[in-house]
Amino acid sequence: MLQDGTLSLPSMLKRFQERLTKYSIWEHLVGLWFGNKLKKHGIIVVTGGLPLPKVINRGGAIITENCQFYSGVRLEVGKGAEIKIGNGTYLNRNTVIVANKKVEIGSDCRISWDVIIMDSDQHEIPGKESSDKSVCIESNVWIGCRSIILKGVRIGTGAVVAAGSVVTKDVQPNTIVGGVPAKVIYQYQ
Repeated sequence: MLQDGTLSLPSMLKRFQERLTKYSIWEHLVGLWFGNKLKKHGIIVVTGGLPLPKVINRGGAIITENCQFYSGVRLEVGKGAEIKIGNGTYLNRNTVIVANKKVEIGSDCRISWDVIIMDSDQHEIPGKESSDKSVCIESNVWIGCRSIILKGVRIGTGAVVAAGSVVTKDVQPNTIVGGVPAKVIYQYQ
């Protein structure tokens, strides 16, 4: 590593060679193509075949570090909104993230199939004004298949969301939640 924090060319080549043992050149090339749709990104790998991940950008910013995206992932960002995804995180098949304000996902998160993460109601409720509230998913979080994470939620480091859950309230670190709405199943240290 160089003094400015960047990797030297030999270090970059070694890192790339290590990644090629896990992911194909094709998955890296598709990742490069997908990365062009983002404001800023690290090394992106796209796996799982078709349909390829999709970005709908209405004037916001999508920033990722080194991530893996599976087929069918969709990232939607509204005007002035932001999606941030940390290093080592993967989004599995058909995961949808919608940000009208901000959705932030930390490092080394595992997000399973068909998960929906939204910071908005997407429409007004009769007699109530629509509002957007940021979603924050801290590092090392696992989110199970077909879970829904709704606006204004913070999921703490090391938490696990059981499959099929609807998360409407904050989840403390190192806690397993599940159900509709999600409730604490177990808390560990």
